[in-house]
Amino acid sequence: MKILIIGNGGRESAIAQKLSSDSRIEAFFFASGNATTEKLGKNIQKTDIPSLRDFAVKEKIDLTIVGPEASLVDGIVDEFTKHGLKIFGPKKRTAQLEGSKAYSKKFMQQHGVKTAKAVVFDAYQEAVDYVVNHSYPLVIKASGLANGKGVVICKNVEDARATLYSFMIDRVFGDAGIKVIVEEYLKGFEASVIAFSNGKKLFPCIAAKDYKKAGNGDKGPNTGGMGSVAPSPEFTPEHFEDFRRNIMEPTLAGLHDEMLDFKGFIFFGLMITANGTYLLEYNMRLGDPETQSLLPLLENSLLDVILDCIDGKDVELKFSDKKAVCLVMCSGGYPGNFDIGYEITGLEKVKHSQILLAGAKYKADRVVTSGGRVLNLVATGDTYEEARKKVYEDALPVKFDYEYYREDIAKF
Repeated sequence: MKILIIGNGGRESAIAQKLSSDSRIEAFFFASGNATTEKLGKNIQKTDIPSLRDFAVKEKIDLTIVGPEASLVDGIVDEFTKHGLKIFGPKKRTAQLEGSKAYSKKFMQQHGVKTAKAVVFDAYQEAVDYVVNHSYPLVIKASGLANGKGVVICKNVEDARATLYSFMIDRVFGDAGIKVIVEEYLKGFEASVIAFSNGKKLFPCIAAKDYKKAGNGDKGPNTGGMGSVAPSPEFTPEHFEDFRRNIMEPTLAGLHDEMLDFKGFIFFGLMITANGTYLLEYNMRLGDPETQSLLPLLENSLLDVILDCIDGKDVELKFSDKKAVCLVMCSGGYPGNFDIGYEITGLEKVKHSQILLAGAKYKADRVVTSGGRVLNLVATGDTYEEARKKVYEDALPVKFDYEYYREDIAKF
């Protein structure tokens, strides 16, 4: 088989590593890939959908797996399917469950999915008038895609006004902030559940824990994710049953009712409170960095699971009872402005962890930084502490100018 993987982050490196031992795969192609994927296959510098479609047709690609959300929202699955190409992911209409938070919130409300109370605004002054008379804290979300950064918890009306101005007037996230959701604040802990869909049923993975804030103790701005742990240590069987009954099953019923059935991944971003489990958001793809800690524990063949889902077959997911920890090493300044092009040294001294390069590329025979989240170190162990110790020991010799990472991943 020839496999095309769309994306260039740690998630795509993790997918490729998981598939790399499968003898059925003859060749890997990555669009546009990174320094890890370059060693596993061929990176191609194509990003627009027509070019990717033409490449897949020409190379007779047997399966395409889509990593990032933008390609799904832009309709890559529709285009590939139209040309008889096998691809794993939702079509454009279904991808709007991630592409538009306003659309997904309406879907949740209409289909009885347990979620926070919220109001959608597309007029700045109406939003301001609403937050002036609201209790605090509250949450403001940009409706469109903002790379995981378009959510702000506002502690007072000044925060809310500034956030609305930033999103709707200054357009810090471009068109993503034209429409906003103002949502009640839920207090609790977050968890992520990713499920495979075969077009009829959902097959959930074990829950993972993501660390979204840039700084230790969950301080600082939101990022794309500073690390992850699987399984989530706080997410109990009782929480899972609440999720299944009040979130997953109503979502599946809603997908059928709206004719949004698909074969791909669906990510449930959850908040677990004293009043139960609530849905914060849908993503219509694998999470990053949750994927990096989930896939090492998946005992199934990832290729078999994907192909079975495409064929509409049921799957039985099996996970190791070990613990996995992913640590993300970042460029100084991320998620704000940062410089790139710094050489990464010490990778050969990593002894215990899987290295998943993300924002990194080869320059001659050197690996240099090319993005904000530069690399992931992933380790497993019988306990969280064992896996945590491995990744932090391995992080010490890895150096690049201005690198930083959180020091409290998997510290319970």
